[in-house]
Formats: sequence, C-alpha cells, structure tokens
Amino acid sequence: MIILPPDMDILSPVDDHIFKTLLTHPEAKPILIDVLSSSMNRNVTDAVVRNNELPITDENEKGERLDVNCIIDNKDQADVEMHGTHIEEIDGGHTNFINKYMYYLTDLHSSQPSKGKKYYELARTYQITFCNYTIYPHRANYITRASMRTEEGTQVTDQINFILIELSKLDKILKKPVNKLTPLEMWSIFFKFAPDTKHRSIINRIIAEKEELRMASALLIEISQDEHQRAKNRSRRMYETDMTSNLLTAETRGEMKKALEIAKTLKTLGDPIEKIITATGLTQAEIEGA
Repeated sequence: MIILPPDMDILSPVDDHIFKTLLTHPEAKPILIDVLSSSMNRNVTDAVVRNNELPITDENEKGERLDVNCIIDNKDQADVEMHGTHIEEIDGGHTNFINKYMYYLTDLHSSQPSKGKKYYELARTYQITFCNYTIYPHRANYITRASMRTEEGTQVTDQINFILIELSKLDKILKKPVNKLTPLEMWSIFFKFAPDTKHRSIINRIIAEKEELRMASALLIEISQDEHQRAKNRSRRMYETDMTSNLLTAETRGEMKKALEIAKTLKTLGDPIEKIITATGLTQAEIEGA
C-alpha cells in the first residue's frame, strides 16, 4: 500500500505548480474527477482538461497557466486553482481577491459558445479555489458555496457557482476520526498537511481510505524525488517570500522601479502574467517591457 514515508521531505500541494501537476498528470484523471466531485458535491463521471498545453517539467514553463480548466461530463465547465501565498492581502482586505475571482468566473461563463443555442442550453460554470489563507475570518465553515440568490435566499440560477475552500480553517476537522471525514475534508487535509511530518500518521490513515488519494500520494512522492523540480520549487518559494516582504515594507506598492524589478524576476521564474499583474500592480504592457 502507498504511504508517505515518516521522514520523507514532501513537496507541498499548496504550491500552485505542484497542485496543477497532481490534477493534470497523464495518469491523474481519477484524481481530478474525485476532487471535482468532492468540491462540487455532485457525482462527476468525466473531466477533460482544456488548458494543460505546457507540462510542469517543461523548461519553458513561463507560458503555463496555473489553474485547471476543464469540461465536466461533456457539458458543464469548471476552473480549479490553488492560492498558496498571501499576496492578495497587500491591497487591504480581500476585495481584490474576490473581485478577481468573480471576474474570472463570469468571464469563463460568458466565453462558452452560444451561437445556435438557446440560453437554457448553456453549461453551468464552477470556479473552485483552494486557498491557504483566510478570506472570510467571521465564517467558521472552511467551505463557502455560493450562487445567485434573492435576498430571501432563494436560488435565482445555478448557472454561476462559486466554491471557496479555506485550508486555514482545518484545525477542528483535523481532530475528527478518519472514518468520519468527508471526501472534501480528506482532500483538504491532504493538500494542506502532506508535507508536515508531524501529521504524517493521520495523512497515511486518510490515504488508506481512498484509491484516488493513494494515486495522488504516489505521484507526490515521484514529484518530490525529482531533484530538478525541487530546485525550481525552492527557488520560486524563496523569491516569493522575499517579494512579499519587500512589498509589505514598501511605502507604496506602485514604486515603479521596484515593481519592474519584481516583474522581471517573476518572468524569469516563469510565473504567469496574471500573477505578476496581481503581485506588482503593473499593466501587461509594462510587465512585457520589463
């Protein structure tokens, strides 16, 4: 049986590159389907990834998108992503995060082909985000599911769906008996605590409960043993830590010189344009010219 060795140094699925690999590896389709089913609280039977044009191990990964965009059961569409860093907090609160979240959700929904279709034939759209920090501090629940509703709470439509999983709120869930955990709780604990040797025992008990988690664990071990990937991961994490510190201590986030330096380094590390825009406040044209 696949287990995570007690003292093995495991890469974190909270890293968006690692997370995407776990969901889009050629042998990972059952993992993706189970994560979707668990997050959406519905039985997904098939999922086809649409934007995995650049493998994580490719040297030229700067064009890679770090979300996972897919078609579900040959109709509905979902975008799955991991937010691991606190960059969004720099703007004060999480307005930027939520507004960007809703922008991408509605943009994805409106991008589907509509010519020759009745509007009732349009696919439902889901934006699913695992977040390693707290967005709604006054909500005890670690999962927020939202759709368009009236002020009385009656659903207006199920066409647009917002699903946010806050991995920062798992302390009480971590204490539950393994056989009482929901599939989404299992995945959330795995993503958050797999690298933590202090929780390795409970992680292995969770892994034993689901075939898809055993597959994800085997793949995570494989990735973690790849020293080339580990070196790239360390470099990216170290720079993001320094970047966050620099941004938080800067008098103004819009300091052009520092922002351009950060943008240039992030481009070298291969971060996507959307992430660089969020981190620096620069326009796409300014980033491309950095």
